[in-house]
Amino acid sequence: MTELSQAVAAPVIDQADAQRHRARFIWPLEVVAAGLLVAIILLLLTGVTSRYVFSLPIVWIDEATSTSFLWLAMLGAALAIDRNEHLRLTLFIGMFPSRPRAVVEAFALVAAAVFLAAMLYPAIDYTMEESYVSTPALNIANSWRVSAIPFGIATMLLLTLRYALRICAPRDLLLAALAIGASAVVFWLMMPVFKALGYGNIAVFLVGVVVVCLVAGVPIAFCFGLGTLCFLTFTTTVPTLVMIGRMDEGMSSLILLSVPVFVLLGCILDATGMGRAIVDFLGSLLGHIRAGLSYVLLGSLFLVSGISGSKVSDMATVAPALFPEMKRRGYKPKELIALLATGAAMAETVPPSIVLIVLGSVAGVSIAGLFTSGFLVAMVLLLVLAILARWRARGELLEAVQRAPLSVIGKTALVAAPALVLPFIIRSAVGGGVATATEVSTIAVLYAMVVGIVLYGGIGWRTFYGMLVETAALSGAILMILGTALAMAWALTQTGFANQLALWMQSLPGGWISFMAITIVVFVILGCFLEGLPAIVLMAPLMFPIAKKLGIHDVHYAMVVVTSMNIGLMAPPIGIGFYIACKIGNVSPDEAMGAIWPYLLALIIGLIVIAAVPAISTVLL
Repeated sequence: MTELSQAVAAPVIDQADAQRHRARFIWPLEVVAAGLLVAIILLLLTGVTSRYVFSLPIVWIDEATSTSFLWLAMLGAALAIDRNEHLRLTLFIGMFPSRPRAVVEAFALVAAAVFLAAMLYPAIDYTMEESYVSTPALNIANSWRVSAIPFGIATMLLLTLRYALRICAPRDLLLAALAIGASAVVFWLMMPVFKALGYGNIAVFLVGVVVVCLVAGVPIAFCFGLGTLCFLTFTTTVPTLVMIGRMDEGMSSLILLSVPVFVLLGCILDATGMGRAIVDFLGSLLGHIRAGLSYVLLGSLFLVSGISGSKVSDMATVAPALFPEMKRRGYKPKELIALLATGAAMAETVPPSIVLIVLGSVAGVSIAGLFTSGFLVAMVLLLVLAILARWRARGELLEAVQRAPLSVIGKTALVAAPALVLPFIIRSAVGGGVATATEVSTIAVLYAMVVGIVLYGGIGWRTFYGMLVETAALSGAILMILGTALAMAWALTQTGFANQLALWMQSLPGGWISFMAITIVVFVILGCFLEGLPAIVLMAPLMFPIAKKLGIHDVHYAMVVVTSMNIGLMAPPIGIGFYIACKIGNVSPDEAMGAIWPYLLALIIGLIVIAAVPAISTVLL
């Protein structure tokens, strides 16, 4: 399940043909991707066991997992194309009339194919260059690892072309190809102008091209890739090979190994019902008081987020368990959506947050520090939402509600105890320096599998295989975004614009307070248009060095960035997270839009407190 909306309408595809296609081509990719994910987890568990139990580190494990990880990322990105799970913005596509919409959708597919075709030869060239580099532990050519990039690009290109030919009319594809070809010719003819344009090229390519692609529904990873590719091709002499290197760097950080493992942990949470056990326990404890179910919803999001690391998984776990009873007590559906959306935004800093892991990777911030600080920051936001929820629940119907007997509370506590322990294990292990986020993620998956099978009901092999494939596809989509976004951030930095931006921001009156205010505005706006990961990868390399020069603690700044971004993500009419909450709660966005603003205001008040009082973020460090 993705964090952004998917296609506007599912195309009508011959099912028999789809089954043949899957058996011949997709099924082998799924099997290999699932096997790589299992191999990564086993390698990491072996490394943890040998290091902490036998005090005998295995030096080659990092290289083996790095190779497996890059192959998993590229195969997963290909599977995400087949499953239509690449993150993209479809809000504006729905606004087009049916005929122009068909052309725009064809444009999105052709644009993605053009990017992949343009990157294929540089990827092959990059692999050949890496064949001269040997890995220190395994002593094999690094081309064994990076050959995943051309293979993945070629596979994605074939799947994109096949998908385009199946769902788009030839006339629409021709019009889209002509539009892209004409744009390329115009850019080529204007190269002398671009050479003299300076920072204006940033507005043309790294903003203009990216925004046009976003509006057209091009997957976000390819939006960043196309903007960067056009910028390098038409305004510089930098070879495209360098862009492949930056993408490799963005997808290969060992810190990011925990991303697919925590995604798998979220799938296990859904499959075993561990999240539902937490909801039931909190409901028995607080369900009888006024606004009690609001507290249960917020508390469940807080605790479940500490297991799954995914907003969509959190909302999908909590909403079905609580919404029916809340409606019986007089809650309006629009109020439920407002509380669900803003509660998910509140819980984003609760570890193990995938956003915090990525932020720590790209900005060089201690993940242990982020995990430690994230709990207290989320508690501040939880408090402001709970106060508002109490005030909004004045008309709640409690006549037929009775306090749960102690026996029921005890029984639900016993059932929920193994699930309740998990987020605190994750936080204490990483925050206390006992293990890295990657190591803890593998231990958490093993714990959840064992506890889930023994106490919460088993997971069948077919279900487990589906979870592995889903994890590979979603992880591939995420990592592809990180790769192209890092390439775009690198291109932006090479222009010197980052230094100029830093000098301008440091000269602002008001010092760090003004800079913090600008940060809040920038990331709220970015959060509206982009899911958290691409916004962070793009802006973190620019903003964090400035914050450091102004004396802002990096963990404090990270908490402000993540919270601002999630407020934007849930802010209508553009915030994508708001529409996901509406879909999960089966409520019309038009109906829910008016109810969410008081809750967003409460989050903004909490954010201002967090930004103004650095001790909230740093006192536990």
